Amino acid sequence: MKFIETHFHLDYLKSFPRDEIIEKGKSEGIEKFITIAVEPDNLKIVREIAHIYPEVYFTQGVHPHDSKLSTADSLKEIKDNLNNPKCVAVGEIGLDYHYDNSPRDIQKKVFEEHLQIASDNDLPVVIHSRDADNDTKEILSNFSSVLKRKGVIHSFTAGKDLAEFALKEGFFLGFNGIITFKKAEDVRDIVRITPKEQLLLETDSPFLTPVPHRGKENGPYYLPFVGKKVLEIFNENNAYDEKILMNTFYENSFKCFPKLRN
Repeated sequence: MKFIETHFHLDYLKSFPRDEIIEKGKSEGIEKFITIAVEPDNLKIVREIAHIYPEVYFTQGVHPHDSKLSTADSLKEIKDNLNNPKCVAVGEIGLDYHYDNSPRDIQKKVFEEHLQIASDNDLPVVIHSRDADNDTKEILSNFSSVLKRKGVIHSFTAGKDLAEFALKEGFFLGFNGIITFKKAEDVRDIVRITPKEQLLLETDSPFLTPVPHRGKENGPYYLPFVGKKVLEIFNENNAYDEKILMNTFYENSFKCFPKLRN
């Protein structure tokens, strides 16, 4: 089966050399990888990594944790690199009220700035939302008419209301190893209401290692365990052909990130 790793942080992985991580992922059927930018200091790093590996693509954006570090210069750097054929999205952007590593007013301002950049450049977005459902929904509502490419709310752990809103607006929802965790039934409930045509697979590695590899550093080579769990959830009420369903998720990656076809 074929997979696309739609969200991981290759510059954060330490268990193996990068060459080996990519090869291990390819041996598990992963054809393409998207390594995600999160702060001004790694915007260049992810671009350089993608330049080294033909299979690796990248994003440009500032995570809500680091919104306080966003500057006019970092926004300009993001804009200047969006035409790169391997830059597939603006992200990781959004809101995180769980940790509040940046003030909430700054988070919202930077989120809106990035959404405008994505709209101006006809690119999808990669969104992080944690304990911020109402504000995420309100801000996305304000940009819905101009954000043509939509994108994905990755590592989805928010509530049903935000899920239903995002799906109605045409966003994808990204799921990772969290859905294998014993206490994550609420996240599995969101998988159950997500149309198969709007679901993406990811690892968010090196974080959120799926069962049965908890305790180890996560990596893209564990993505099939996420796919297997999604298949199990989908098959609770309907019988899906495994290969057809996995191919749907594979094709969803290209629908969400058209530049992956480059």
